[in-house]
Amino acid sequence: MPSSVTALGQARSSGPGMASSACCCSPAAVQRRLPILAWLPNYSLQWLKMDFIAGLSVGLTAIPQALAYAEVAGLPPQYGLYSAFVGCFVYFFLGTSRDVTLGPTAIMSLLVSFYTFHEPAYAVLLAFLSGCIQLAMGVLHLGFLLDFISCPVIKGFTSAATVTIGFGQIKNLLGLQNIPRQFFLQVYHTFLRIAETRVGDAVLGLVCMLLLLVLKLMRDHMPPVHPEMPLGVRLSHGLVWSATTASQNNYRVDANQELLAIGLTNVLGSFVSSYPVTGSFGRTAVNSQSGVCTPAGGLVTGVLVLLSLDYLTSLFYYIPKSALAAIIIMAVAPLFDTKIFRTLWRVKRLDLLPLCVTFLLCFWEVQYGILAGALVSLLMLLHSAARPETKVSEGPVLVLQPASGLSFPAMEALREEILSRALEVSPPRCLVLECTHVCSIDYTVVLGLGELLQDFQKQDVALVFVGLQVPVLRVLLSADLKGFQYFSTLEEAEKHLRQEPGAQPCNIREDAVPDHKVALLEA
Repeated sequence: MPSSVTALGQARSSGPGMASSACCCSPAAVQRRLPILAWLPNYSLQWLKMDFIAGLSVGLTAIPQALAYAEVAGLPPQYGLYSAFVGCFVYFFLGTSRDVTLGPTAIMSLLVSFYTFHEPAYAVLLAFLSGCIQLAMGVLHLGFLLDFISCPVIKGFTSAATVTIGFGQIKNLLGLQNIPRQFFLQVYHTFLRIAETRVGDAVLGLVCMLLLLVLKLMRDHMPPVHPEMPLGVRLSHGLVWSATTASQNNYRVDANQELLAIGLTNVLGSFVSSYPVTGSFGRTAVNSQSGVCTPAGGLVTGVLVLLSLDYLTSLFYYIPKSALAAIIIMAVAPLFDTKIFRTLWRVKRLDLLPLCVTFLLCFWEVQYGILAGALVSLLMLLHSAARPETKVSEGPVLVLQPASGLSFPAMEALREEILSRALEVSPPRCLVLECTHVCSIDYTVVLGLGELLQDFQKQDVALVFVGLQVPVLRVLLSADLKGFQYFSTLEEAEKHLRQEPGAQPCNIREDAVPDHKVALLEA
């Protein structure tokens, strides 16, 4: 018996650590880190057929896009293919979405061009360093940081990048030489040398763009793909999609796991001369519209890219730059969201500020535009926290309700409004502070409320609270504020305040908290 008691005591004392270890090694935790374990046991022959078609479709769009995006990054064409296959194999094991594909993209290539100075070695080093940072963010569960980059900032960045990338290819489309890479200088010299256009390059580029436009129109009139469709129909559907789309696919994924997948892709890719890669809007849409069922479709794409590297590398030299320019322009054009300005004007005009700041500054330096837009969004967020809207109900009793949470930056503004409406009038008025929307408070708020209670006591009028949530009520009771009064409903508070003589100021009563609330707090 004593030994059993000792064993039980040891189990209890070591329980939390053992539970934590078991949690980390539980099937659910392992499956979260290796999402392949969730779908591979149920893999079927039907899925294999759909994944093969989707992987082939994505591969056929990945090869020309990779070659074109290497040009955007200022690197030789083969570096685009070096960057296009590692993510296919890594995402097979670590990816949380069946649709997402990793590889070179137009916007990432643009960013790479700013830091590598046409030197492949710098691009490879950049892939390794960015991969290490992404891995660290994934391990530390820092994916939530993405929540602080607002949609207007992202839209402003992608729209500016679309203009920068698209106009940057005009020189190749027209066959112009010695055009600077800086955007404003590029615009100036392009128009200055427009007379030097090479007719052959321009005709080839425009014909390619026209062909891609025709494929886009064909895609718009094609029915959705179904597993019952013949193999040839599904393949042609995928080819049309692969040649035309850059549209977004609204797919929710685990941000931390995606950081791990992208980070490992960049780290491993650096060993095969890859430059930084990320998820592709266009190829993700191709994957989805082709009927992909699992990330196994990426294996077909990766093998196809490797085969092209083995057998087609010698032909890369003969690919016309004007044809690659046409592919890039048609790929990035849908990324410019022309509706976002009108939408924000209708929904919330203030959100146009970070969008415009990001959009305009990205033409100077992309990183400055993103940082400035994020900073403007953060300042707007802080302003809303520091100056929350309040609803005021005038009547026999003044009722003031903060329309959002209450934190320390907002305390001074709330104090000024209360003083101006209740104590700086003649005669001073009782006030009900309706706190239904206040879910937490901090020490600064507690101090500010204590000072307000003292100010009301000096004027011999009452400040009472209504609608306090349990966590907030617990904090206020722990602070032991003198004169603190709480009521469950607004009707109870108004009834209490109207009990005082009509011409006399309200006197302070000490029946702060109903018995059932005290019992709830003690529990």
